[in-house]
Amino acid sequence: MKSISMKAVFFGTLLFCSNVFASDVSMEDPYVMIKEVSQITFDRFAREEQQIKANPNLLKGIVREELMPYVFYQYAALKVLGNYRKDASREEIQEFVVAFREYLITSYAQVFTLYDNQKIEFEPAKDFDKEKIVMVGVDVIDGNRPPINLKFKVRKNTKTNEWQAFDLVAEGVSLLDAKQKELRSILAQNGVPQVTEMLREKSKRDIVFKKNGKDDVMKEIGIDK
Repeated sequence: MKSISMKAVFFGTLLFCSNVFASDVSMEDPYVMIKEVSQITFDRFAREEQQIKANPNLLKGIVREELMPYVFYQYAALKVLGNYRKDASREEIQEFVVAFREYLITSYAQVFTLYDNQKIEFEPAKDFDKEKIVMVGVDVIDGNRPPINLKFKVRKNTKTNEWQAFDLVAEGVSLLDAKQKELRSILAQNGVPQVTEMLREKSKRDIVFKKNGKDDVMKEIGIDK
């Protein structure tokens, strides 16, 4: 099959997923963006705490509405596909990107079950003028327990000069790297459509509060250390 340009895939996928738009959060400073988006997201968690406890799947909706407009999931999906996209049709790649987005929503929602109105500390801003990718850290301070460390990997779009997150590093483990390792062998053996279907099934799983905290959450989203 013909190789598909990333530009064409991005355009088609953006049209397909055009129901989600970013709000007025600035995307010109990665540190400011992550701080503002995180605060908006965590504030909503706090406001809807009782509803979330009763129905944890509400976290998926919050992640979809508050976080995903700032996530460059198309870039992440195509990094996972790597050279395997050369053997897939445009439609197959678009379906994979959409399925990967839904999978990310479920994974991020599961990670955020670790948040229970704890104090949030943001990593101090660094000079990023010459950087194309930066890591923005967020610590969830959990009383006498060690902090829960999250890092958003953020990439600059050189055409728009806007920054978007494309990876979540939880407790030192990259979700994107873990998915690349997990899916590459399956892509090699079974192709893009089967992996797309697998991601669709994984994205349907219910969000649950784990009894053993972050260790169980890491296992649930497939980034067990």
